[in-house]
Amino acid sequence: MDTVSVAHWPFQKVLIANRGEIALRVIRACRELGLRSVAVYSEVDRNALHVREADEAYYIGPAPATQSYLNIATLIDVARRAGAQAVHPGYGFLAENANFVRACQEAGLIFVGPPVEAQLAMGEKTAARRTAQAAGVPIVPGAMSDVEDDEQAVEMAEQLGLPIMLKAAAGGGGKGIRFVRESKDLLPALRTARSEARSAFGDGRVYLEKAITPARHIEVQFIADTHGNIVHLGERECSIQRRHQKLIEESPSPIMDAKLREQMTSATLNLVRSIRYVNAGTAEFLVGPDRNFYFLEVNARIQVEHPVTEWCTGVDLVQEQLRVAAGLPLSFTQEEIELRGAAIECRISAEDPENNFLPATGTVVALQEPSGPGVRIDSSLYPGLQVPLFYDPLLSKLIVWGKDRDQAIARMRRAIAEYQIVGVQTTLPFARWLMDHPRFLSGDFSTDFIAEEWASRQRSAREEEPQLEELDLAQVAALVGSLLMHEQMQEEKSHRRIMTEGNEEKSRWRDAGRAEIWRRW
Repeated sequence: MDTVSVAHWPFQKVLIANRGEIALRVIRACRELGLRSVAVYSEVDRNALHVREADEAYYIGPAPATQSYLNIATLIDVARRAGAQAVHPGYGFLAENANFVRACQEAGLIFVGPPVEAQLAMGEKTAARRTAQAAGVPIVPGAMSDVEDDEQAVEMAEQLGLPIMLKAAAGGGGKGIRFVRESKDLLPALRTARSEARSAFGDGRVYLEKAITPARHIEVQFIADTHGNIVHLGERECSIQRRHQKLIEESPSPIMDAKLREQMTSATLNLVRSIRYVNAGTAEFLVGPDRNFYFLEVNARIQVEHPVTEWCTGVDLVQEQLRVAAGLPLSFTQEEIELRGAAIECRISAEDPENNFLPATGTVVALQEPSGPGVRIDSSLYPGLQVPLFYDPLLSKLIVWGKDRDQAIARMRRAIAEYQIVGVQTTLPFARWLMDHPRFLSGDFSTDFIAEEWASRQRSAREEEPQLEELDLAQVAALVGSLLMHEQMQEEKSHRRIMTEGNEEKSRWRDAGRAEIWRRW
């Protein structure tokens, strides 16, 4: 391992061009390495945890991402004013935007991620498909260029045959993706995909692919340095998705065997070598029922689910990103990577699982996060947080590790039972349900799992709900009376918690919280 002191690195201060839990994750990596961190924030993020934890923080504009976190000129200006020498983009926003990478380089800033050439080759999905095909990696049948107009979209769809997928050309993370089963839905889906892609990435281009179903979504984590070293860190299973966005990830995949892993990791490394990729990235694949795999895309950045790989390999991927950006060789070789145990991640988002996972908002009035053996929380939550609707609804990530998958699932069950978020609807109830589902326990699922199982559960629940007219009036009166009595008891308990010492109000809840938060309350 290279022992060059961080004092001799080409940067000492890093601007983090992101928000939420990933900004906190990068701040902590910088702090452990002895680097200073610079946070940025929009109007609605003034009190966010990443703003408090960074060494410095700068306001960058109103809440809409296009006026703040996607504003390249403002971010470059802040980096200059703060004296930062490097920029870490996190994931989402500008993480895979070649124009942002180029702007950083022109400003003399070190971009913690792949260079412009790799971004162009992999960040734009149609270009990535062409590159993968040239490298001999199997790809999903589909277009090799972006859709120019509605007429071309119809023609391409007819050539491929339905069902098809519409996908954003300039981003990832499930944004700008639509599944089209019938021809009448094509043009409305095209308009929606373009709009969502433009909002998320500042680029509305889309392309078409043949839909492979049922399929597993498997990805391979890799990292490369400027000295010619490329290492893969195993695979992740990412098939539990809603609206093509992941909810649960785990490593290793339940369907993986030595042969399939060797095929997928070898294809990944061949592709990465062909474009002289540098820094961390992920190659994503679909695996069909016949166990044939097809290249989807390369995410040229760190990913939301990187903690499960970190726990199974012992590698701090964010610190390794920073080391690579500083020009150092990887601190490990392929032979030194040993996959140990099993890890699972649940994304906890501000969404209502009972209402088709629609985004939710509100204020976090109480919070209890789990802990104990094998439990990790990457979170941006705190009591008093007002959850905005302007950004991705991800609030936190609950990650567990076990000696095997069974122990990891048992730990996840326990951790979910401990996790309490009051004031905002979240995906915790879905995660709790999933950890007991027979198909998940057996590893028998695909990307259609939620549409098949959760949707049918909701239909059954609605059918079993008693209708209002079926209730006896006496039952209604008793129910209302019970609720009123409960509310009165809660008020009395709350009053008893407030004790008076002299003329000063005293509260154990207030003592346990941060004074800054309580002043806002």
